[in-house]
Order: sequence, then structure tokens, then C-alpha cells
Amino acid sequence: MSSTSYYDLNAHALAARYDGVDPADVHADWAPAHLREEPGFACDIGAGSGRDANWLAARGWEVVAVEPSALRNLAAERAHPSVVWMDDALPDLRALRALGRRFDLILLSGVWMHVAPKVRERAFRILSELLNPSGLLVITLRRGGDAADNAARGFHDTSAEELIGFANRRAIALRSHSTQPDVTRPGIDWETLVFAMPDDGTGSLPLLRHVIVNDNKSSTYKLGLLRTLVRLAETAPGLVIDRTDDYVEIPFGAVGLYWLKQYLSLVLNHGLPQRPSGPGGYGWAKEAFYQLRDFSPSDLRLGARMDADRAVILTRAINDACENIQRMPVRYITFPGTDDRQLFESGFSRLRATSRPIVLSREFLVRFGRFRIPALLWQALSQFACWLEPVIVGEWRQLTSNWDDPANRGKDIRRAANVGQSFGPSTGQTAGQSAGQSAGKPSLVREAGAETATNDPYEWTESRYDTGIAQERAKQLRDVGFPLTCVWSATRIRNAPQIDHCFPWARWRNNDLWNLLPTRGNVNLSKSDRLPSSSAMAEARDRMLDWWENAWVHSPQEDRFFMEARYSLPGLDVDTPGLEEIFTAAQHQRARLKQDQQLIEWPT
Repeated sequence: MSSTSYYDLNAHALAARYDGVDPADVHADWAPAHLREEPGFACDIGAGSGRDANWLAARGWEVVAVEPSALRNLAAERAHPSVVWMDDALPDLRALRALGRRFDLILLSGVWMHVAPKVRERAFRILSELLNPSGLLVITLRRGGDAADNAARGFHDTSAEELIGFANRRAIALRSHSTQPDVTRPGIDWETLVFAMPDDGTGSLPLLRHVIVNDNKSSTYKLGLLRTLVRLAETAPGLVIDRTDDYVEIPFGAVGLYWLKQYLSLVLNHGLPQRPSGPGGYGWAKEAFYQLRDFSPSDLRLGARMDADRAVILTRAINDACENIQRMPVRYITFPGTDDRQLFESGFSRLRATSRPIVLSREFLVRFGRFRIPALLWQALSQFACWLEPVIVGEWRQLTSNWDDPANRGKDIRRAANVGQSFGPSTGQTAGQSAGQSAGKPSLVREAGAETATNDPYEWTESRYDTGIAQERAKQLRDVGFPLTCVWSATRIRNAPQIDHCFPWARWRNNDLWNLLPTRGNVNLSKSDRLPSSSAMAEARDRMLDWWENAWVHSPQEDRFFMEARYSLPGLDVDTPGLEEIFTAAQHQRARLKQDQQLIEWPT
């Protein structure tokens, strides 16, 4: 019998036993000295009945509780609002790692003896890579107990010396080592080791700084590739097609697509040179690139559908972009002190442009090949995106300031004009901002749905506030008698519905359908640019699920709804995840935004 089977079969009895003990007593040998007063983000691995996770949450911590057995289902029913449950297990922790998060505290209480000796060092390495700088890793080891019971639970022998050796090899400090008797069972002791991550521990940030600031650049292409990868890591974690301990693989076509979106405004609208020589300095932009003038930003979003003629243009443009990325920045971005050890690996496969409609899906984009990124670097790109992108753009502006030759700029603006108007909204779409629009929260009189132009050439082309489709859908449902309800206040919406970005637009520019929620005007104004708290999310759960079900499932936008959720939210592997799975993924994303950007929560 596997250990998980044991816990499945005895879930109710075990939950009663675990919950009958005060967690403050269980953790008395380490928590008073090491558990910081200011709460942060914790992960309870092997969380069992949720006793310890709820204890931490009650102290103000936000907790991810990981449990592979049926205990998880019992615990989730009575979980604190700040606890999010997930099904995963050591040594791989594959689902947990896919969230792209790090934690201030990782707790393994009575878990390590389940890990087989041959995979323990790898498991310890994975745990250490999930720690924030100065984060704590707390592991308890069971000593004694009935031999038959230990065997039934799948226990292996453990030693503190082995763990200390793993920590020494990972440059992680041992903060304390203690032993205390089990609170209720004679003959059983618990040995507790508290480890601390002294600093970032990965080298990713110094490496990125080297590429951004110090590395030689004869064009903007190195910066362009890094910024593309930052945006993908932050906004599209669901594009990952393979993940190992060392590398993350994403579709090369996605890199090419985001490369195009990044350069469209710079080139078509502003004619800015991207290297110091040549007409405008971007010979890689061939005819297909300039034909993208007829595409709006929403045409190039993940999940968009495209007719046969446009599919040919975009396929050729992505081919040209990927070929240039592989030939230039991938080849020349190397580890410091080396000329031939490339930081990234790419395998480009030119895709034949055929006259068939396409969907900008992960499956389509992987047909251009695969792009491999060191796993720890991908983690850093995601976690520190809100700081990395401004640094990259600042370096980009400075680099190109001496290349801005008005004569060259004029040539390329004329070239864009020869093949059509500059990149922007398609025919019939609003080209300018309507009254009340801004980069942040809209005013109550704002015209929803407009895709607005920008005067900043470095603005991402899809960064346009757009709630039009959700607002129209809310009006349709209300007109046919659906009891439209404010997701945050649970009150009926009787006047014109407002649409709120669940996660504030000013902090995370995402117009996905799952992120657009009907609200009352006064509630929308009160929430403003703040992040919903874990309690607010938990209280709104049923109303969010009800809105998603009625607005998007079995509607013409169903495929778009699920595809957007799959790509932009962490931990959704299936093509059509359940609505409850999407809500859980949104909870993870909420915690990630709070942690990475230190956002103010609502209600305060």
C-alpha cells in the first residue's frame, strides 16, 4: 500500500487526530524564535488536514497548502480564506513550481520521511529554489513510533546530517536544530531543522543585469529578446510546453509573435532605428512585417482567430522574426566571461504559410520550434517583471538616443506609408481615447471597449484598456432577465453595469474575459486600483463562477474564455479547465501579484 493510499483510506480519522492538537504547541520549538511577526507568503507541503495552514493564515500569512491525499478535500471545505489548496507532492512539486512563485516560509511538518532517499537531494534543491531571499525552510523529522505503523505510512529512515549536507551544498544556512516530544503520543519525538536562504541564491538577477547594462550591443535585439521573455513570463505562464529542473521550454512562435508586437509601434508608427546603420536599422522587417499595418492589437492576442489571408501574412512575419532572433540575440547573449556558452537555446523550424485559417494557440505557435530558458531565469523574469521591464526600456532609450537620425526615420515612415497606414486599430475600431480614459482605473463615465493609441513608442501594442465585450454581454444578460449581480457587493445591478478588472489594470494589464467582472459603479470606484484581498476573493467566489458560467460558457466567446485563462493564469494544463480550477488559478495569481508588486489590498 502506498503512503497516499493509507492517508486516503484513513482521511477522516487522521484529520480528527491532527485537528485535535494545537499547532502552536506542535511548533513551539521553532516558531516563537523564527516565525516573523510580519506575515508573508507561506507554503505548507504535505498540509494534511490544513491545521498548520489555517494557523498561519490566522496569523496573517497567505498560504498555499499542498496535499496529494484525500485529506485535501476535507481540509478545503473548512479552509481559511487566505489558504489555497492544490494537489501536488514531493519530489517534483511540478504544479507548485508552475505557479512561478517563491515563499517566505516553506513548512514540511512530518513529511520528509515520505521522500525516498534516492530523490531527496533533488527534492531539497527544488525546495530551496522556491524560497525567497531570507526565506525559511522548516523540516521536521519523526523519531520512534510503531514499526508496523511507520511501514504502513511509507516512512523511510531520515537523518539531520543528510539534510544539513544538502543545505551546505546549496549555500543555505542552518538557523536552529532542536528536538521535542510529540504533544499527545509517548515514544515519538520530532527533530526540527530551520534553514534560511541568505540571499537570492540563484544568480539570476546579476546575470540579467549583466545582459541589460554591461553586455555589448550593436542593436536593440538583445534588449528586445529579454523584454519579450519578461512579458511572456509575466503574462503567459500557460504557454510553457515543458519544464524540467533546469529548463523551461516555450513555443518559439510565441517569442516571435511577442517580438513583432514589441517592434510594431517602434517601427511602423515612429520609424525609430534599432541599430546604428542601414535604412532605419531593421532589415529583418520584411514585407510581411509591414503588412501587419492592417492588424489591430487585439488581432495579435493569444487565442485570436485569423482568416486565411491574414494567416499567411502573420506566419511569414513570425518566420522572419524567429529567424532573426535565432541568428542574432540568441547567438550573442552568452554567460559572462564566455563567447560561446549561450544563455538561451532555440530550435527554429520555418513554418510553411498556407491559406488556411489559424488560431494563435500554443499548438500553432510551437510549430515554429521551441525556445529554451534556464528555469531559474524564467522564475526571475516572472517574479521581477514589474522592475525588469522599466530597466530594459530605460536602457533601450539610452542605447538608441544616438541612432535617432531624422533622415533615416523619414525613409522608414515613408516605407510604412507605401504599404499602408501605420500600425493601429483596424477599420471600425476607435483610434483615440474617449473621455475619462487613462492608464489606470476608468472614471464612471468612461466609454468602455475602445482600443486606444499611444504616443509612447515603447508601449506594448496590446496595452489598451478594453472592457467593451464584457459590458455588452452584461447588458444582454440583464435584458433577457438574468439577475445581474455585483460580484463584490452581492447586490443587484439595476442601472448601467460597470465592468471591473478583478486584478487592477494599472498594475497588470490584462483584458481577458475571466478578469472582467460586473460591478456597481460605487463599488468599482471604491475598489479603484487596489487588489482584492483573499477574503474578498473567497466571498465573491460563487458570484464569479455564476458570471463566468452565464456570460461565457456555451456562448460564442467560450473558446476565447478558456484559452485566455489557460495561457494567462498559472497551473492550468488542460485545454478546457473547470471554472473552479480557473478560480483557484486566479487566487494563485492574486497572491503572486501581491507578493511581486506589494499591492495595496481592497477592502483595507
